[in-house]
This record gives sequence, C-alpha cells and structure tokens, in this order.
Amino acid sequence: MYKDRVILTSNDILEKEFKINTRGYSPQEVDKYLDVIIKDYEEMNSIISELEKDKKDLIEDNIRLKQEIRNLKTKLDVLSEESSSGNVSNSDILRRISKLEKIIYGKE
Repeated sequence: MYKDRVILTSNDILEKEFKINTRGYSPQEVDKYLDVIIKDYEEMNSIISELEKDKKDLIEDNIRLKQEIRNLKTKLDVLSEESSSGNVSNSDILRRISKLEKIIYGKE
C-alpha cells in the first residue's frame, strides 16, 4: 500500500553518493536529496496516521460486533428456553386432554 507512496528505501539512503566538487559535496544536490527524504518521512507519518485511524475504527467495529453477537446469543438462548418450555407445556396439555377424553368418554 505505501510502496507506491514512499520513494526511498533505507538502502537507497545508505548507498547514496554525492558528487564532490572543489569545495566538497554539491550543496544543491544534498539539499534536493534531503528534500526527498523529508517528503518521504512526511508521507510515512501520514501513512502511519491513516493506519492508526483504520486500526481504531476496526477495533471499535470489532467491539460492536462482539457485543451484537453476545446480544444475539442471549436472545437465542432465551428463545430456545421459551420454545423448549413451551413445547413441554403443550405436550403436557395434550396428554391431559387425552386423559380427560378417555375418562369422559369411558375409553379407558
């Protein structure tokens, strides 16, 4: 992602050689190179800031989704309990009705 935004690698900086004129290194060449380095550092800081923001957003989403999962599991557990207890009650009621019918109609 950041490879296309950052020009220099650490190896590029390490191996950079400047032309030497009669008074030493060419100040213009050194200044230009330092400008590129500064631009790269600014871009790298920008990338880091973006990634930190993305990370923060993802952490918040993760927390929200985990909470939603917990809530849904709780609701599912409640519904399962209601359903299972409801089925038992319905079957109990059907058994009782069947017994009453047998008693009333004398089919015992």
